[in-house]
Amino acid sequence: MLDESLLDAPEALAVADRRGLLRGAAEAGARVRTAVRHATEAGLTQLKPDGRPRAILIAGPGTAATCVADLLGTLAGAGCPVVRLAPTGVAPAAGALRWALPGWAGPLDLLLIATPDGTEPGLELLAGQAYRRGCTVVAVAPARSPLAEGVEGSHGLTVPMATSPYGEYETPHDGERASEAYEARRVDDEAAASAPATLWALLTPLLILLDRTGLITAPAETLEKIADRLDHVAERCGPVVATYSNPAKTLAAELDETLPVIWTEGALAGPVGRRFAAGLAELAGHPAVAGELPESLPAHGALLAGTLAAGGGDDGDDFFRDRVEEPQQLRARVVLLRDRPVDAGGLSAAPAARELAHGHDIAISELEPEDGDDLETLAELIAVTDFAAVYLALAPRDRS
Repeated sequence: MLDESLLDAPEALAVADRRGLLRGAAEAGARVRTAVRHATEAGLTQLKPDGRPRAILIAGPGTAATCVADLLGTLAGAGCPVVRLAPTGVAPAAGALRWALPGWAGPLDLLLIATPDGTEPGLELLAGQAYRRGCTVVAVAPARSPLAEGVEGSHGLTVPMATSPYGEYETPHDGERASEAYEARRVDDEAAASAPATLWALLTPLLILLDRTGLITAPAETLEKIADRLDHVAERCGPVVATYSNPAKTLAAELDETLPVIWTEGALAGPVGRRFAAGLAELAGHPAVAGELPESLPAHGALLAGTLAAGGGDDGDDFFRDRVEEPQQLRARVVLLRDRPVDAGGLSAAPAARELAHGHDIAISELEPEDGDDLETLAELIAVTDFAAVYLALAPRDRS
């Protein structure tokens, strides 16, 4: 259960936020600007590719790298196939993960590596394999990490990952303070993979690269608009903004004690919905399902009509029984994400979605961005849902 009083207590939220998740969500715009600077210094903005790659292969661990592949595949569209290389291994630890190129990969293909860690031997092996096959390799990884050095050693290009302006530590000389600095760095590193800003630190240099290849349109002015939109969302959704006027806190409160059924409409909204479901699970331990309209309507119809519907689990045999000690019944709640405002025109399955939900007495939360180009609206949807996942993670009623 969500402690809604905690949502409107900024100081208490700061105490609960041991992983720096709110800070990470708030600094997403700053990460974009830093990533642009790193990409420029690495020479990405000056590249003059001979043409588009035959295929783009993307490798990296965790939710952020998965979302990077999902977003780039959506943005590239039919211009170029984008294939995510899923890792294998006996554990999700950096040393246990392995990646492999498909048999057809060769000199016409581009391998992109995106990781907030940079210590994965499997990614170093992958970069070496790609070099031997003649693939072009570009990596976004922490500066001076083993992976960054390995990619550069195999004639690939590395862009240093944009780090938090508050997350860098200088190691003191005395033992006690050095231990404290190491612990702070370790905690920050553990949070990096799930921190909301990590996505933008990994994604931004790759947007610049694909802009240079002509697969997408992401010039410098568009990236600045993305950073501005992320800053704007941070102002609207920050911890000091009360719930009644804060869309992220409102969404978090609405999803309390529910199973979010996330329906998306529009190509750009699809990856956002999948990221939101993954973020709710990873950050807040909150289950959710996601699907795209209109196909999700028949796919989730039985789910909404079952015990998750309002009143679906009440057999009605003892109306006057004492329910105080009974566990709270989980109910479904539809979250409708659209990548364009309703008045933007075009065919829409939103009316059918509302009708299906209301027919089963299921509540709906709706989220759509303000006007802007594709990448701006994408940034807004990601930022608001990231903040909502963070608030659900920070404000459980039972903190024991």
